[in-house]
This record gives sequence, structure tokens and C-alpha cells, in this order.
Amino acid sequence: MNIPVANASVAGSSESALRMRWLEPPPPGTTIDVAPGVKWLRMPLPFALDHINLWLLAANNGWTAIDCGYGDTATRALWEHHFSDTLAGEPIGHVIATHYHPDHLGNAAWLAARWSCEVAMPQAEYLTAHAIADERAGYGVGPTSALFRRHGLAEEHIAAIEARGNFYRRGVPELPHAFQRLQAGDAFAIGQARWQVIPGYGHSPEHGSLYSAELNVLISGDMLLPRISTNVSVWPVEPDGDPLERFLTSLDRFVGLPPETLVLPSHGLPFVGIGTRVMQLRAHHVARLAELEAAANQPVTAAEMLPVLFRRPLDLQQRFFAMGEAIAHLNYLWHAGRLARSSVGGLLRFGRC
Repeated sequence: MNIPVANASVAGSSESALRMRWLEPPPPGTTIDVAPGVKWLRMPLPFALDHINLWLLAANNGWTAIDCGYGDTATRALWEHHFSDTLAGEPIGHVIATHYHPDHLGNAAWLAARWSCEVAMPQAEYLTAHAIADERAGYGVGPTSALFRRHGLAEEHIAAIEARGNFYRRGVPELPHAFQRLQAGDAFAIGQARWQVIPGYGHSPEHGSLYSAELNVLISGDMLLPRISTNVSVWPVEPDGDPLERFLTSLDRFVGLPPETLVLPSHGLPFVGIGTRVMQLRAHHVARLAELEAAANQPVTAAEMLPVLFRRPLDLQQRFFAMGEAIAHLNYLWHAGRLARSSVGGLLRFGRC
């Protein structure tokens, strides 16, 4: 199938602009060759963000799947189609998950069982997946409700979160019970190319992007997306944490890659222009932080700041992540000494120092 190739600029000068390499994604059940031995496929998601990009790397006598989609019937039906068509009779020999989120890990155990192969991922991602699935170690609906309540979320919205139960299990119906550990700096061969793990923090505990110098390709996962900023949230296991600072610091690891590196993101279209995108992401968060700081002319809760960060109606899923992100931005300002935090009547509020 012929998919139009693009070099259209998104922003900046002709030399530094973000440039999309394809105008359209592969239709369901098809792939696009984006680099030697690298295929791009796309799977649906049952959310407003309605897709995830997955990658198949040609390996010796088989394929390595990078991320694996949401664990539902629609995605597994598409995988079955790829088994009989795209794989050309060769097996999947390894599954690599960049992080624990359902759209990335949802079918890992299923694929591993189907092909008798192993799942590789960072240890913190593996352990977090199990903690959330089992609602242990401070994870789960109860602790999340308590965190959001302390930050001012209305009881009707908390009730809606509680009513849907353990939503993670819907997208990850089974989990791997053994794994190969990926760590920062690990380098390994897949087929004819070598790949190195680049760690990222803030979006998830120990996100693992993959970079191949030979191919000049970065599989960025959720750390670098071309048009949206990845979610950075505070969760109940670390209520006073500063994940936004960790995320912004993590971006430094990508700036040093060659400017013409092809970035393969989990959402959106592949692009060139890492430096431009990092600058855009930094500018985005600087602007949001300044808006929050300006709006906190009197003590406010994270829930009261949702309209400042998100100027649109939010559904249940979006509000869930919006609360985590609002707390993350306010915690950043608090840790930086730009806002003070107080607790009155069980509510946490942020205001001018």
C-alpha cells in the first residue's frame, strides 16, 4: 500500500522545524516500512485518544514487538490478522514494553503465551503493573479517591471513579509473571541493528525508549509525542512527588541525539526534529506553570485549577488524568518555592508564598 510521505513543517525554521515523515498512518491491519527492518502498525484505543502506534522489528528468524496495544477483543483481532499476514509465517520472538500503561502492556502476556516468548521491560514498570492490577502498595481506587478528595475533587466525580472500579484490569486482563529486565543504557541487537535503552521519568516510573544509531531511529514511546504533551501525574503512592521535574529533566537525554533522527512516537505521526519538539514541550509546561501561579492569587485546590489547565469539557477518563496532572504542576510550583501549600479542613490548597 502506498502511503504519502511528507516533509511538511509544523513549526520553526526550515532547518529546525518539526517535520512529519508520513501524512497518514497505516490503515487497520496493514503496516508501513519506516526504516530497514522496522514496521509501523496502528491499533485502536477506546478513548478520546483513539490509537496507539506499535512497532515490529525484524529479528533473526522472527520479529520483536515493541509495545502491544490495549488488551481488548478489537486489538487482538487485528493482531490475529497480522499473525497470518504481516509476520509472513515467522514468529514473534520477543515482546518489549516501554512502560506499564494498558495501551502498551495490555497484550504482552497474551502475545508471550501465544508465541512462547519472553516479555522485556524496565523493572519499575513491571512491578507497578502488578501493584495497580492487584491494588497493592498504595495503588488502587480507594487511595486514588482519597488523594483526589484531599485535592478538592467533587464527590460526584469521585463516585464515578469508584463506580468504574479497577479500570486498569480492563486494558490489561492478564500480566506476565516473569520478565527480562531493561535498564538505562542497556544495548542489544535486534536483527541487523543495535538498540540502546534511554530512560525517561515522570510519565511513568521508568519508561524505556529505544534508540538505534545505525538506523538513526528513536522509538520514543510516550516521552516525545509530536502534537500533544504526554500526561505527567501525581498518584497516591507518591502524593508529594514532583514527577514534572523528573519529566523535564528526562528530556535532556533526547536533545543530544542527531537532529535528523526519525522519532517513532506512540501517538501521532513519525517525525524529525527532536530539538524543536523538546523546546516546544518545555515552553508548554513553562506557560502552564505561569498560568497556574498567576491564578493562585488566593489559596486554591487542584480541582479548582482544572479549568486553567484544561479549557474544554472533560469526560471521566480525561478528568481522572487531568486531576493527576494538575496536582503534578502544583507540586512542581510548591517544590520550587513559587507557591505555598496548606492543609485546612482536610483539603490541600496552594497559594502565593
